Amino acid sequence: MVFFAAVLPQFTDRGQGGVVAQMLLLGLVFNAIALVSDGIWGLAAAGARDWFARSPRRLSAVGGAGGLAMIGLGLTAAVAGRED
Repeated sequence: MVFFAAVLPQFTDRGQGGVVAQMLLLGLVFNAIALVSDGIWGLAAAGARDWFARSPRRLSAVGGAGGLAMIGLGLTAAVAGRED
């Protein structure tokens, strides 16, 4: 709510009247866009999960890539320690 109260007034036109209605409409448009966007990402993730789950080899590769990423992050954190 704080974000909307800080950002949305910049996109309202006092000359048109009904600033509260304009802000409500902008908030509804934002929520509609977020719902569609998140829904598309969810469907894409479900499709990717199904594609990976069809092959044990793919699942193993994903697990290996995740493990390597964690090792890389750990090594980066160890090497780039604080200098103070």
